Amino acid sequence: MSNAKPLILVSNDDGITSKGILTLINVMKRIGDVLVVAPDSPQSGMGHAITVGESLRLEENFIFENVQAFECSGTPADCVKMARHFVLKGKRQPDVIVSGINHGSNTSISVLYSGTMSAAIEGAIEGTPAIGFSLCDYSHDADFSHTEAYIEKITREVLAKGLPKGVALNVNFPPASQGPIQGIRICRQANAKWEEEFDQRFDPNGRRYFWMVGAFVNFDKGEDNDEWAIANNYVSVVPCQFDLTAHTTIPLLNEQWTILDRADSTHTEVSEYRIPGKEDRG
Repeated sequence: MSNAKPLILVSNDDGITSKGILTLINVMKRIGDVLVVAPDSPQSGMGHAITVGESLRLEENFIFENVQAFECSGTPADCVKMARHFVLKGKRQPDVIVSGINHGSNTSISVLYSGTMSAAIEGAIEGTPAIGFSLCDYSHDADFSHTEAYIEKITREVLAKGLPKGVALNVNFPPASQGPIQGIRICRQANAKWEEEFDQRFDPNGRRYFWMVGAFVNFDKGEDNDEWAIANNYVSVVPCQFDLTAHTTIPLLNEQWTILDRADSTHTEVSEYRIPGKEDRG
């Protein structure tokens, strides 16, 4: 791999044989040197799970032309860890990590369950700029062609400008069936969620099992969120962080709770929360 080109680590959650990852690899080959470490089977909905208490397997796969690739028995987060700390141990580390292209939406609350985004967030944890790409089309043979130019532009922008430390981008595309893309919107995560139900069923032996069903409900009426962007045929870009602390709630709890030891200043003083700025970019 040439040091003159950026090194790009590619992973996903749909598995190494998915159409989405092939599209992403082909775009990344225009930009730099590509290394693939991806799950050997679908890992959708795994969130940020990692493999503990059992073995991990890693095998080289020659499915992609002129690209070194490995398939891993673990989760997307495992794949990034294996890439950085085994495949690239003692070698040059990635300049950017890209994950996807996911077959299906990862807007709003889905980002918490997303294996695609877990690979990107793992990159952010390690201090590497990272992007998760998803297409709002669950079809196995989905049309990704309209995403390619935008994926290249966004990736090149991140390589040129960087991202604040600890931040990964969650990028979603409307399906090709909606017509031409209107542009790119930097968004917040919509206030929306799945309202699940559990359908009780019985197998041929009479043993009970459950199948999760439900409907997606959008409570958000704003025009600055990812659900609005996708509905209006924009590419949504949501900056995400792994720090889940509700920083604005710390002063509230310090003020309201009576169980705190007020004599201990460490319980009452809250350090100022600062949004990472340009000086923090990796």
